[in-house]
Amino acid sequence: MFSRSLAAAVIGCFTVAAAGQTMPRITGISHLAVYTSDATATDHYYREILGLAKWTDPENPQGVRYMVNATQYIEVLPLPPDQGVNRLDHTAYNTSSAEGMRKYLAAKGWKTPDKAMHGSDGSRWFAVLDPEGNKVEFVQPPANAKAPDEPNAIGHQIIHIGMLVHDRAKEDAFYRGLLDFKPYWYGGMQEGKIDWVSQQVPNGHEWLEYMLTSGPSGSGIPANISQHQLGVLDHFSIGEVSVPNAYKELAAGNRLGGVHDQGPKIGKDGKYQFNLYDPDGIRTELMNFHATDKPCCSPFTAGDPSPETRTANPAE
Repeated sequence: MFSRSLAAAVIGCFTVAAAGQTMPRITGISHLAVYTSDATATDHYYREILGLAKWTDPENPQGVRYMVNATQYIEVLPLPPDQGVNRLDHTAYNTSSAEGMRKYLAAKGWKTPDKAMHGSDGSRWFAVLDPEGNKVEFVQPPANAKAPDEPNAIGHQIIHIGMLVHDRAKEDAFYRGLLDFKPYWYGGMQEGKIDWVSQQVPNGHEWLEYMLTSGPSGSGIPANISQHQLGVLDHFSIGEVSVPNAYKELAAGNRLGGVHDQGPKIGKDGKYQFNLYDPDGIRTELMNFHATDKPCCSPFTAGDPSPETRTANPAE
């Protein structure tokens, strides 16, 4: 009798503790991990065109990192056999505690690994799948992360990442319901149709953009989406004080090789933007931190990201 009562009490205490598990801070974008079919061409794009520093990858010895700042980067991995058109491996967010986040998600009934992984640089991370099967990492950067010394970088902050989404409500249950991402803006190519939905991380101003359409506005995602269409959707954005000035810098430095827009333009959200594509079609979007025109479709419901509002150390 005593043993059964004690066991029940222990189980009861564990259940209460799990239910009361608090979520660590999610402060911003960590990285986007993409595949390459031509490492040399991809290296030229990220180093010579975007001007990013190339570092080894503490998470995957087969990969490399192209550093945007001390805690944000593009991770490039070899293309797996029979990969098809998808060139996105995972998205990733910075958190104040990788192990704390893992325990939080596990307590909420989400499938997680048994423990967070350790990197040779002192970082910690783990990965889960979101409701549509997209791989998502949560990264605790090293305590004394050092910024890359790269004066030719076209920008120094990833302000958002975007990915293909089929079901907004299903993804909202994870990102908004479970992780507490907050609304920022939504819009479409045509009034009354929603093609993009943006939600900021709970403890910062960087955001995730649902890409709900490929093709005519409001038409959804085609079953036979092409590699180019998918690369437009799966993207990352580097913040700029002035996209027109960044474009001039690229043009003056003869850094506009490959596929890119003809020039800067103002998007539906009222912000200047300019798009370039890596050799496998992943889109880089240079975007102004702040809008210069009134956005279509909906107002901004949270503050814009900027170098001043970004928290470099997730523990702060």
